Amino acid sequence: MNQKELEEKIITNYQQDEHMMILVFAQWCVNNDLNPEELYKKAYPNQLSNPALQHAIDLTVPKHESEHIADTTLLGVLSLYGNEDLAFIVSEEIAKRKNK
Repeated sequence: MNQKELEEKIITNYQQDEHMMILVFAQWCVNNDLNPEELYKKAYPNQLSNPALQHAIDLTVPKHESEHIADTTLLGVLSLYGNEDLAFIVSEEIAKRKNK
């Protein structure tokens, strides 16, 4: 494998992992009766739309069919991909839930 092929493979793997992170976020929202698009918009108000998020939303399952996604798991994945703004919004929602 030459350098260019290796770089392309790394980029492809990163993009696939990033899509998985978005899916985890969207499913966590569904599991917690939250709208992933609304939370995303709070974190990134200047972004018009996110096709990857819409695709992930399409792949979510009803919460009764989903495995539990721990809050710490989601926050860790978001941080891993540098989504600190979204992690902050998610943290706010976690705090709201815990205060109820």
